[in-house]
Amino acid sequence: MSKLKSFIEEMPKCELHVHIEGTLEPEMKLQLAKRNHIKLPYKNEKAVRDAYDFDDLPSFLAVYYEGMSVLLTEQDFFDVTYAYLKKARSQNVRYTEMFFDPQAHTARGVAFDTVIRGIRRAQRQGEIELGIHSQLIMCFLRDWSAEFAMTTLLQSLPYKEWIIGVGLDSDEKNNPPIKFTKVFKRARQEGYLLTMHCDVDQDNSVSHIWQTLRDIGVDRIDHGVNSLEDEKLCDEIKRRQLALTVCPISNAYVTDSAKSQAIAAMLEAGMRVTVNSDDPAYFPGYMTENLKRVWKDVDIGKPELVQLTENAFEGSWLPRQAKDRYLAELKAYAG
Repeated sequence: MSKLKSFIEEMPKCELHVHIEGTLEPEMKLQLAKRNHIKLPYKNEKAVRDAYDFDDLPSFLAVYYEGMSVLLTEQDFFDVTYAYLKKARSQNVRYTEMFFDPQAHTARGVAFDTVIRGIRRAQRQGEIELGIHSQLIMCFLRDWSAEFAMTTLLQSLPYKEWIIGVGLDSDEKNNPPIKFTKVFKRARQEGYLLTMHCDVDQDNSVSHIWQTLRDIGVDRIDHGVNSLEDEKLCDEIKRRQLALTVCPISNAYVTDSAKSQAIAAMLEAGMRVTVNSDDPAYFPGYMTENLKRVWKDVDIGKPELVQLTENAFEGSWLPRQAKDRYLAELKAYAG
């Protein structure tokens, strides 16, 4: 048992589903609030954590967006991003693709340029000082208008070389993928890769996943656990070799379980399922803790843990040569 625990901790890892705003730990939230003269309704870190009392997606999002109020300057975005990269590297994450939500900041009067320059500077410093490579995915907020999403897409174009792809997140209820068909078509024309959140156990989950395939043409699916309810859908996802970025610990907070059994079923079915941390400051647990959660829930062994990690590197938006380099490192580690 202890050997497998150490194996997970030391294994080279790849993360494909983490929201940089969701890595804002309580200690830093209070520090940034003080620095920016923002009054929060919390006396200390414990009070912040005690406020993380949510049992579904909307209740989480309310707390999540409140937390972003402390992010105002380029240095703020640098600090939160670098802190995540440092934590991820300490858990042997070699490569990560991070989401950011520019609309949640520009709607507050923070310039797009401020947001992305702070994140970009942290990425570069993380690569030089920590040896962790990262790429950036810009998410649109699905509970806001498609017009605002299109405006944000246009704002991103001067920074295209810093952004690998676009995604869709936030409250899924009454906000299906097809609402953003034109936005994602334009994003594809601009050279961005495409992904979309298909959150767990939402209304019309299976229908929404089909929309990402038929109407949007995504290159990846975030979450996507409910695809298991439709055999033809699973077959199509496998045919397209799409990665699914599942987040066990966050699932345990906003649904009835971590969905570890679903992850095991996807592995058994030959689907390219991966394990990720989502919003680790709010759903306590980074990559190592999420992999351990699946291991403990369904008693998977070394081959399955390696397969999950291999799936992540294969499902990443890295060039083939870079994937092969990381996969060789993983193979050498696994022995």
